[in-house]
Amino acid sequence: MATATPASESTATTGRRKTAVARVHIVTGTGKIRVNGRSFDDYFPTVSQQNTVLKPFEAVNAMKSYDVEAKTSGGGLQGQAGALSLAIARALNEFNPEHRVALKVESLLTRDPRMRERKKPGRPGARKRFQFSKR
Repeated sequence: MATATPASESTATTGRRKTAVARVHIVTGTGKIRVNGRSFDDYFPTVSQQNTVLKPFEAVNAMKSYDVEAKTSGGGLQGQAGALSLAIARALNEFNPEHRVALKVESLLTRDPRMRERKKPGRPGARKRFQFSKR
């Protein structure tokens, strides 16, 4: 799942959230983050999504230490931000296993298992029933 090469100080990891998938390549650098070829601030317009992505760096006090090149697909922006956060946390753990404790305390290494429930046959939605008529 993750590959670390000590000679070049880089690693590649994957994170998932709902139907979103994020593949991340991290190298030691100056803190540049690019997502799908666009700048990080341009791709995630809201501050909450940006904070979700930056949370692993804040947990290990490494805000301007790594450059991130990410490819995301599937889901919406919120799911992609969660997937990217997990991938970055896994990569930071690969770089330095001492970061594991700080990342675990913030629950950043745990994959969120919640998924959309499927629509059942004979119903209008996953749980919704058609209106009941007594007469």
